[in-house]
Amino acid sequence: MPVSTYLVVALGAVVAGFVQGLSGFAFGLTALSFWAWVIDPQLAAVLAVSGAFTGQVIAVVSVRRGFDPARLAPFILGGLAGIPLGVYLLPRLDADWFKMLLGLLLTVWCPAMLLSRNLPRITAGGRLADAAVGLGGGIMGGLGGFTGVLPTLWCTLRRYERDAQRAVIQTFNLAMLSVTLATYLASGLVTRDTLPMLAVILPAMLVPTLLGTRIYLGIGEVAFRRLVLGLLTVSGLALVSASVPRLLQRAGRPISTAFVGEHPVDSAAR
Repeated sequence: MPVSTYLVVALGAVVAGFVQGLSGFAFGLTALSFWAWVIDPQLAAVLAVSGAFTGQVIAVVSVRRGFDPARLAPFILGGLAGIPLGVYLLPRLDADWFKMLLGLLLTVWCPAMLLSRNLPRITAGGRLADAAVGLGGGIMGGLGGFTGVLPTLWCTLRRYERDAQRAVIQTFNLAMLSVTLATYLASGLVTRDTLPMLAVILPAMLVPTLLGTRIYLGIGEVAFRRLVLGLLTVSGLALVSASVPRLLQRAGRPISTAFVGEHPVDSAAR
C-alpha cells in the first residue's frame, strides 16, 4: 500500500483514540469516517474492532470510577445473547436501510435531547429493561459493530451520573468487542495483511487515548452529557451519509440487475 494510505489510517486512529478516551465510545464510527476512503471494508472492520478493543482496555485501566457489577450485569448478559442473533439476522436484513433508519433516529432525537433544558428521565423497567437494551446493543453489534449506540442513549435517558454512565458503556463495549474480536480471529479474518496496519494504528492511538481520558477527568456532568449527545448526533449523520449513496445507487439500477449483484449464487443456480 502507498505511504499516503498508512498516513490516513494513522490519522484516523489518532482522532478516534482521542474521541474514545474522552467519551468512552465511538472509536469505530470516528475511525471509519477516515478509513472508508482508503481501505476495503473488511480490513477496516477488523482494524476498527482491534483499535476499539485496545482503547477500551486503556480506558478501563485509566478510568475506574463508577463501576457497579450489579448495574452492569443485565447489559452484559443481554448483549452476549444479542450478538449471535445479530450475526444470524445480518444476511437476512437490508443493512443499508438499517443504517439509514438508525442514523435518522439519532440525527433527530439526540439534538432534541441536547437542546432540551430538562431531559426526560426513564426510571421504569429496572434490570429487565437494561437487559433488553443490552440485547439490542448486542444485536446491533452483530449487524454492524454499533454496540455502544443504544446503551449510551439509554444511560443518558436513565440520567446516570457521568462516571456511572461511562463505566457501563466502556465495560459493555469491552465485553462485546472481546467476543467480536475472538470471532474474527476464529474465522480467519485477522490475516498477515492486517498486521502492518495494526502496527500503525495501535501505537498511533495510544497517546491520544490517554490524553482523552485525562481531559474526561476534568469535565463536568453537563459538558459530558453534551459531548455524548453531540457524538451520537455525528454518528447518526455518518450513518445516513454512508447509506444514502448506496440506496440511491440501488434505486437507479433495474431490479433484475440489483438482484443478481446481491444474490450471485442464487441467480447462477437458476
